Amino acid sequence: MMKSIAKAIAETKFKNRPKNISHEFQFYGVFLAESLGDTKHYSLYIKLAKEIDRKILEEALNFTKGYYGAKSKARVFMWRLKQST
Repeated sequence: MMKSIAKAIAETKFKNRPKNISHEFQFYGVFLAESLGDTKHYSLYIKLAKEIDRKILEEALNFTKGYYGAKSKARVFMWRLKQST
C-alpha cells in the first residue's frame, strides 16, 4: 500500500521526536522545540512546559517568532524567558 507524500514527509521530518507523549505539557514541550528549531533539546522544553506558566511561555514564543534576524531562535526564547521570570 502506498503512503501519501504528506504522510511520508511528516514521518521523516522529526525522526528523534519523543514517542511516549501522554500528557499535554509533553506535547506542548515538543511543539516549542520544533517551533524554535531546537529538536536536540526536547527534554528541556518539556521540563519548561511542565514547570513554567503557559502564559509566560507563550509570550516568549511570540516574541521570538517576531525576531526575524536571530541566528538561534532558541537563544532568543531563553533570553526572553529569563527576562519574564
